[in-house]
Amino acid sequence: MHVLSNANSRIWLNPDLLMTPPESSFDAEFWQQRDAVIGSAKGRGTTWFVKTDKLEMALRHYRRGGLFGRLVADSYVFLGWEKTRCAQELALLQRLVDGGVNVPRPVAARAVRHGCYYQADILVEKVPNASDLVAVLKQRSLSQDEWLKVGALIRQMHDLQVCHTDLNIHNILMDGEGAFWLIDFDKCYQSKGDSWKAGNLQRLLRSLHKELKKCGILWQESHWAYLEQGYTR
Repeated sequence: MHVLSNANSRIWLNPDLLMTPPESSFDAEFWQQRDAVIGSAKGRGTTWFVKTDKLEMALRHYRRGGLFGRLVADSYVFLGWEKTRCAQELALLQRLVDGGVNVPRPVAARAVRHGCYYQADILVEKVPNASDLVAVLKQRSLSQDEWLKVGALIRQMHDLQVCHTDLNIHNILMDGEGAFWLIDFDKCYQSKGDSWKAGNLQRLLRSLHKELKKCGILWQESHWAYLEQGYTR
């Protein structure tokens, strides 16, 4: 990653992926003016999907959730550039990409300091022609082989000692070629040992139960054994 810095901001970028001016690339209006916005998604804020000649990307501004997020929407205590959420997520994604895990490639990130606080943005690759597992499982069930692949993907992540703190089926995608991807690594981290890994898997299992009850996804308890089999192979 190349680093551009001044007294109050820092930008990390992969120059092979980001071909537009870095200082402008974190502003939605820049992409709108270029007629490059191809979609958006609502969450804590708006994630903008943009397209360049090189690739499609997702642009996200870091925002807080919950009650505290209503009071302090998008500011975080500054403890050093490499400890900003965007720098940590970018580095974690790069570690996973280097380790052969299907995650979006990190493109760029920006942190802007305002005294003791900072705000941040990130650009990552948009997985092409992909839907999350909630959308997929509303339409059809996964085969045994597909659940094996999901389990193997999570095992790849865990073998790199990465804990996904929000491992749920909204954050697992299936692309048009049938490959599975993991997304949304904000606040995720590397952890030593193995004791935490079972809890990480249980979080995923709880999300399956939740979506089964909430919207009747085409999943049943016996499918979990296939995922576990893929994980332990």
